Amino acid sequence: MVDAPGTPARARPSVVTISSWLLILVAVIQVLNLIVTLSTLGTIRDVLKDAYAGTSAEQAGDFAYAASLGGAVLSLLLAIGLVVLALLNNRGKNASRITTWVVGGILLCCTGGGLLSGVSGGFTGGGSTNGDLPSGEEIQRRLEDALPSWYGPVSLLLGLVALLALLAALILLALPKANEFFRKPKAAWEPPVPGAAYPGYPATPGYPATPGQPADPGYPPAPGQPPAAGPSPESGERRNPEPPSGS
Repeated sequence: MVDAPGTPARARPSVVTISSWLLILVAVIQVLNLIVTLSTLGTIRDVLKDAYAGTSAEQAGDFAYAASLGGAVLSLLLAIGLVVLALLNNRGKNASRITTWVVGGILLCCTGGGLLSGVSGGFTGGGSTNGDLPSGEEIQRRLEDALPSWYGPVSLLLGLVALLALLAALILLALPKANEFFRKPKAAWEPPVPGAAYPGYPATPGYPATPGQPADPGYPPAPGQPPAAGPSPESGERRNPEPPSGS
């Protein structure tokens, strides 16, 4: 949104600035999650391949590896998008604020779902499975034994901070001060400059001069108007009437 000429400069409220910093914080957390995921991706694949070896779901490890890698790329793209939205929000772009609400709402659902999944059962659910497949409890036990001890607490902490920061950022963008900042301003009225021609109505050549003002020698007199006194084109002297004879 570009302000029209003559529009007074708008001061960015603190709620918009804080919201943008919170969005950048969520973007940093997305990058940290990406690093954590990549550092444990090989371990998770090996555990799943070993657990499902010789079963009908023997390729589960490769599928989980591909899905985790795709999620990591998506996290990186989300981080870049959140930073761009934060910068545009600071400039008062209302379209970016609407986009922030849409993307932020989807990310809130995904982050909240991931936290619930991690608290309730981690990668898999409990209970037995059909056929020759190992149970979810067995898979979870193997993953906990293979993954570092810091993996679970760090993942939950990052997810919780990202959830709270994103929720606060979206709420701040909906406050009245933010609405006033993102509202399109009206152009300020500027008084006309004394002596300036009215816009759209240029002076007409040949129009008689205002009484008391010298005529413009560059334009011929209007029809029906006497010629203005001025220097003679030939001599350059002012033409005066001859005195009456006999005086």
